[in-house]
Amino acid sequence: MTQYKLYQKALLILILLLAINYISSFYFHRFDITKDKRYTLSDETVSLVESIQEPVNIKVYLQGDFPAEFKRIQLETTQFLEELNAINDLVKFRFIDPKSNSKDLISKGLQPSKLTVQEDGKISEAVIFPWAVIAYQGKEENVSLLASSMAASQEQQLQNSIENLEYKFATAIHKIIKEKSKKIAILKGNGQPADTYLFSFLKKVGSYYRLAEFTLDSIENNPVKTLGDLSSYDLAIITKPSEAFSEKEKFALDQYIMQGGKTLWLLDNVYAEVDSLMATGKSMAFNRDLNLTDMLFSYGIRINYNVTKDLYSSTIRLASGNTGNQVQYQDFLWYYYPLVFLDNTHPVTKNIDPVLLKFPSSIDTLGNGIAKTVLLNSSPLSKIIGTPSNIALSEIAQEPDKNSFKDVNTIFGVLLEGQFKSAYESRIKPFDYNNFSGQGTENKMIVISDGDIAVNEILRGEPLPLDKDKWTNQSYGNGDFLLNCVHFLLDDNGLMKLRSKSLNIQFLDKEKAFLQRTYWQLYNLILPLMLLFVLGWVFNFLRRKRYN
Repeated sequence: MTQYKLYQKALLILILLLAINYISSFYFHRFDITKDKRYTLSDETVSLVESIQEPVNIKVYLQGDFPAEFKRIQLETTQFLEELNAINDLVKFRFIDPKSNSKDLISKGLQPSKLTVQEDGKISEAVIFPWAVIAYQGKEENVSLLASSMAASQEQQLQNSIENLEYKFATAIHKIIKEKSKKIAILKGNGQPADTYLFSFLKKVGSYYRLAEFTLDSIENNPVKTLGDLSSYDLAIITKPSEAFSEKEKFALDQYIMQGGKTLWLLDNVYAEVDSLMATGKSMAFNRDLNLTDMLFSYGIRINYNVTKDLYSSTIRLASGNTGNQVQYQDFLWYYYPLVFLDNTHPVTKNIDPVLLKFPSSIDTLGNGIAKTVLLNSSPLSKIIGTPSNIALSEIAQEPDKNSFKDVNTIFGVLLEGQFKSAYESRIKPFDYNNFSGQGTENKMIVISDGDIAVNEILRGEPLPLDKDKWTNQSYGNGDFLLNCVHFLLDDNGLMKLRSKSLNIQFLDKEKAFLQRTYWQLYNLILPLMLLFVLGWVFNFLRRKRYN
């Protein structure tokens, strides 16, 4: 090949490269070659980000010196936000070292996390601020980047955190840029708890949706108008009623469901309260007739009149003695407070802390063509107690007979999906309603056999967070679980399915790395030198052979 042809070929290659570069400036595409499609955003997220019309600024407090394995979250967060910026350059982000203003962050509710770090065979603790703050038109939304610390291992905690990145950012962006459109009716008038006891739950739900109290009392005077008003809401939440529903009230709820209205039922079929137990040391658990059994039966479930004891349970704090003039308190396992560890496959329950229930009843599911998904159930070591029955604090001192705890996976919460059949299809209607429907449209509801799941504790007259125990400061997943229930029932933008995202993330075996570190250090030092020596020798050999 002549020198001229060589230059000509090089010039053609250069022109081709310049042409490709020029054309690619008009067409942009990113290729995700990972097996689990880790960097492929869902259509829902892409549509949400494309709809942004004003700048969205994101501050991520994952800059600075922190454990090496948690830099994985930093890297994954960076790559995810780069994907958002590639879709819409109005999404801007920057990483900030939180050390300079940690007090300000704590005052804004961004609590630090303590991590156990294992390096060079030594265990130490590190403090990080795994938070991001999204700002849009003067509004801010905090995003927690670290999953629950109650995961089985630190690696599992990291995996859960990375899996949830898209869901957490997408829901936070949706919350801050979209106006509240869905309306939720908080049903009153049947002995529901005062708002103080539902403050934490309502505050959490109210940050995403429009809430309003709705009293069914008016149905006695104007039932058709009451039903029409109720139909304007997208979801009705019935939380721990203590008084029976009248037939007119039931009929209104039934037709609301037939017309596509979503419902979240949090019901106590048994009266069993810890306050009366604390006063005397004994209490009678007896049936509470809410007059809902026939109605729920037609939808495919039955809440039984019983309470459940579970060896996997939370604690109750009792006075255990005196030291001088000071009363000493101790936490005892209380088997009537099951601690429910959630399934990790459904969007409602995925990556949620254990949920605390109090005196829950068992639920039976019936075969009627409605799809049923169990959301809450007991451990394999549970026991059903029929009612009425006596409950005494003295049971704490008794060694449980583990052989009697054989009621495996008692159901406490279930999701129902399908076309529900009206409970009044073949019955006399409580009031005349021209638009009566015996078969509903495609719909869904969630039923939980414990009203206390949404009731927060009170300390000095102030409501406490639903997810915290006021004595032990133990965290539970009640608030997140209930919020997921509401999101799932009202999800019309498809964001909830992002919670089903699963990734196959490989982590370093720290113990193996520590034991074999000398071998790998030598391997990485000597092997490159040997390769250089061999390549140099081969090059010189071929050079001498060619020119000699």
